[in-house]
Amino acid sequence: MLLWPVFLLFLSAKDSVSQEVKCYAQFDRQSGTCGLYLGEIDQDDCCQNIEYGFRQQNGECESCGPPSWSEWSQWNPCTVTCLEGVKQRSRKCYGFGVCNDTQKLGDLQTKSCVEKPCCPEKGGWSEWGPWQACSVTCESGVRKRTRTCTQPAPQCGGQCSGSDTDTETCHVEQVCPIHGGWSEWGSWGLCPSSCMNEGGDPPHRQRFRFCTNPAPSSVPPGRPCSGHSQETQACNNLPFCPVSGEWGQWSPLSECSVTCGVGLRTKVRQCNAPAPRHGGQTCRGETTANELCNLHLHCPVDGQWSEWGPWENCKRSGKNIQCKYSAGMQRRVRTCLYRDFNGKACEGDIMDSRVCYNIEGCKLYGNWTEWGDWGLCEPPCGSDVYKTRHRTCEPDVSSYRLTVGTKEEMAYFSGKPKLFCPKGVQTSESKSCYNVPECVQP
Repeated sequence: MLLWPVFLLFLSAKDSVSQEVKCYAQFDRQSGTCGLYLGEIDQDDCCQNIEYGFRQQNGECESCGPPSWSEWSQWNPCTVTCLEGVKQRSRKCYGFGVCNDTQKLGDLQTKSCVEKPCCPEKGGWSEWGPWQACSVTCESGVRKRTRTCTQPAPQCGGQCSGSDTDTETCHVEQVCPIHGGWSEWGSWGLCPSSCMNEGGDPPHRQRFRFCTNPAPSSVPPGRPCSGHSQETQACNNLPFCPVSGEWGQWSPLSECSVTCGVGLRTKVRQCNAPAPRHGGQTCRGETTANELCNLHLHCPVDGQWSEWGPWENCKRSGKNIQCKYSAGMQRRVRTCLYRDFNGKACEGDIMDSRVCYNIEGCKLYGNWTEWGDWGLCEPPCGSDVYKTRHRTCEPDVSSYRLTVGTKEEMAYFSGKPKLFCPKGVQTSESKSCYNVPECVQP
């Protein structure tokens, strides 16, 4: 059985020092957060299930599982809204041990971005236009004038500062009649009672308003208020007299929620002795109570594939086929890690193979590729950050048969040949990355 060295060493190291932690039944490997709190218990008991997480005294949530990278986060917005900036994304390593990083991707990546190729430039206002007519035909109103943002026009999404409209008060030498307006409705009068008898007719209440907001003028004559000054309303919303609720008996504790590791036993009660009626107070307290249960049985740990190992030398029937037109085979292997406690074996093949030609050290002519895409900004933060692109000398393999065998498998070329490409060709170039954030100390 393949064991999990780092994890088992960690467990054995803890045997001598018992550390109590807050144990959670869920650990989110993307956000690094814990969920579904179980209770406080020894860390080794909590981690009998590798899907669990725990929170230490520093407040950070930790995974009980083997070391693994989270997914890369979404790219952050560009650091500037115009011209060239950068975007960043990150990932974290969760679990006991150190995450494998054979491709040296790190935990922070930075790339160039351009939201707009130009920055906004402000425009200038034209002269104000003529004043428009007054908004009323009697007494006081307002009039306005406008201007346009055209001298010069803004560029690249820019704007003019200020408003395109100007207003002022205007007066017309004529008195306006004042029409009557209702005041706000007064408050509803009190209902005769605070409770309503079931099946009985509801009582009524009233409210009033007055034509005083404003009162109609006499010279020139204004119109009086239209409508009623009094309203009546049935007290339909009166509650029935309340009955407060009381708790019933607790149910027996349930079985433990898990079949291995740490879980919960639960008991419930209902607010039904009696249940609250007609707006009576509900029962205070919780309907559910939990009790930690520990089966002292480690949960199965399923196997996880390691990364593929390097491809072996390309050979044919154990013979060296270096620089020959004979196709061979090469293989690579991987390891099923961490499996323990009757966990599932890794699904899939432990070995991978492919058809190949061995061109290690072979003298071949080649051709330069076009420029590749700009790479990531390195280092990913701080100053003196650059991005680089390359072009490579690709060997001319047109004399080889590219598909081999009855299955017409695509052949790969193994090894590093001695290439002859045209000289005097620039193979890489670098540019500065701009507006890169400073590095944050952990």
